[in-house]
Formats: sequence, C-alpha cells, structure tokens
Amino acid sequence: MKKLFCLSLLFCTVMLAAQPKHASVTKYPTYKGLIMAGYQGWFDAPKNGVMYPDENKIRIDMWPDVSEYEVTYPTGLKLADGSTARFFSSRDKSTIDLHFRWMQQYGLDGVFVQRFFTAARPGDERNTVLKNAIEAASKYERAVAVMYDLSGLKAKEEDCSRLMEDWKYLVDSLKVTNQKGAKTYLHHQGKPLVAIWGIGFPDRPYNIRNIGLERFIDFLKNDPVYGGCSVMVGVPTFWRQLNADCIPDPYLHEIIKSVDIVLPWMVQRFTPLLHNDMDRYRDVILGDLQWCKEAGIDYVPCVTPGFSWHNLSRYEFPDDIKPVGSIPRQRGRFYWQQLATAINAGAGMIYVAMFDEVNEGTAIFKVSNEPPVSKTASFADNDGQPSDHYLWLTGEASKILKREKPLTFKMPERE
Repeated sequence: MKKLFCLSLLFCTVMLAAQPKHASVTKYPTYKGLIMAGYQGWFDAPKNGVMYPDENKIRIDMWPDVSEYEVTYPTGLKLADGSTARFFSSRDKSTIDLHFRWMQQYGLDGVFVQRFFTAARPGDERNTVLKNAIEAASKYERAVAVMYDLSGLKAKEEDCSRLMEDWKYLVDSLKVTNQKGAKTYLHHQGKPLVAIWGIGFPDRPYNIRNIGLERFIDFLKNDPVYGGCSVMVGVPTFWRQLNADCIPDPYLHEIIKSVDIVLPWMVQRFTPLLHNDMDRYRDVILGDLQWCKEAGIDYVPCVTPGFSWHNLSRYEFPDDIKPVGSIPRQRGRFYWQQLATAINAGAGMIYVAMFDEVNEGTAIFKVSNEPPVSKTASFADNDGQPSDHYLWLTGEASKILKREKPLTFKMPERE
C-alpha cells in the first residue's frame, strides 16, 4: 500500500511538472487587431553617470524629449542655451514606467522587448529592462512579448540551444508569461507569442541551416512544460522572392511555413523620395499576404516613421557617411502613408519599428525639436511637430485598424 502511494505521488508530481507554466488567460489573446512596436531598451547610464560624454562618438541621430522623466543623466553635449543636454537610462524603472504610460495614453497596444543573443543569459543587466517592462505592461494593461534578436550569435561557437535555456529562465524566474497582476503577455491563436528576429539576412555570420532553428521552434511549440507557444519570425523584405535583401536559400521558406506569423523588416526599403513608392509597398504586402494565405500562416507588415543614421555612420563607416534624415519623416506623412496603405491592403496587425530607436532615427516616442548643438555631430529634429506627434498618429491608426474610425489616406490633424 505504501509503495502504491509513493508511485501515485510520483506520478502526480511528474504530471504537475509537465504542465505548461504560462498563464491560461490574457488581456491580449491574439495579435490581430493590434499595433505593436519594437522596444530596444538599451540606453544604459555608465557607472560614472555621464552618458555620451564624447560628441565625436555620438551614435544616435535623434534626441528624446526628457521633460517628463523622473531621472535623467548629464551628457557631454550642450543645448543651444548652453545648458547640459540630459538623457534617460533604460535601466531605471521610472523610465520604463513612463514609456508604458505613454503607450496607454496614446493607444499603442504594446511592444516586443528586444532580447539580443548576447543578453540571453541569467544575471545579464538587460534582465532588469525586461523585468520592469513586464511589470509596467501589467500596470498599464499593455501587451508585451519577447523578441529574440539573433544579432551577436557566433556561428562557430553557439546555436539556439542557448535560447532554449534562456526561455526556461524567463518563464521560471521572470515569470514573463505569467505576470503578477493583470495578465498581458501577448498571445496569438490563444498561445504565448515568441518572436525570433534575424533569419535570412545575408550580412549575418551564421548559416540558418546550422544554428538549431528547427529545434528551437519545435521546443517553443511542443515542449510539455515551456512550450505551447506561437512563433513569429523576422525576415528580410524580399523573403518571398529569396532575392535582393534576402539569402537565396529555399530553406527559409521551410522555416517560415513551420511558424505562425512572418514579419518582414521593411526599414530602409521604401522612401517618400521615390515617386509612387507606396504603390510598391502595397504590392509587396499584397503578394506576401497571398503567399501566407496559401501557406496557412499569418502576416504582419512593418512600418517606420523614417530613418537617419548620420552619426552612427560617421563613427562606424567614416568613408560612407550618411546624410541626416536620409529617409525623411515629412512631418508624419510618410509614416501615415505606410499605416494607411498596409491597413487598406488587408493587414490585420501592424509592427512599428521602433518605439525608442533613436540610433537610426526610427523612434515614435517623444522626440525633441531642440537637440544638442555640436561641431561634429548632427541630429534630426521632429520637423517642428509636437514631441508626441508619432505616438498620437499611432493611436489614430490603431482606431482605424480596430474599425473604430474610417480609413483615410490623408494624415489626420489634431483639433
């Protein structure tokens, strides 16, 4: 009898351990109908508390409006009035709390928090950013999800096994899919959504056939404890044709067909400076949607407010320095054209690149019209628009996507 009891207890213990650890309910059971943005969260104050001390090594092209931050840090740059330009740190809990409050205030549904391959280890400082984002998402009832970025993967030394262990850590220790308070981790088809970005780009040092992608995807989908997830992959714009910005390997299509959503990276692929480029953008989306329909997977197009990496190129590519605002924002018209075109083409969900990316001038959060003055660095401003202009436009587009307002190709104006 005692032996039977012990066996029963062991069986129950095994069964309990085999249960998925994700919350069974969430405020966001599907990506459909949502506008999500990418969230970098990589702006860290150094130990001496001085950010960007050398203007010769500035690698950002836009300056945030820091008037609402509880904590800011001095930099080595000056504003036009001679005062010290200040910057925020993503590691401060108050910073992330403010960002998620903005999301709620303006109607951005939520963000994918970028988790780079190099950060996928217990104890890394970027865990603080993710932990605070999960907490703030619950507080402000915003959707949040993890996006693994394969940048930093060393082809000869590493593969996606490390990410499998990291996902276990995030689920067990950070409780990313089972927050305290309101459950807001983004699901798709009723399952927690995990994104894997950086598949199929020719400039990567790894071969997608040799890094355990299939094993990682299978783990996320089918592991009895940590699986039961939906998967989204981030691929080049021309993934369907396997040319231009994409590797010519049909294996990429096999990977895409094994997941639930495909997200093409469209930053720098379209510009308002080319006549009728939105027609080309539309045609790409229509073709992608048809391919995905036939493959039985979902599709999310990428939109961006503009692009600028003058200072980054000046530092890293001194022989090929890019102009400031190489893909101009046009006071929001370029951003709105993409949003309206994507929705009109039939997109049921949107990915915005990015929420806080000032390095490449794609940020939609509050940006200053009065960046620092410098003899060496140059910055793009917000075209004289209010600092919250792109957050407001995103909220207007969200209402259209949710069919709360009619679609208009003319950029809306505030009353």
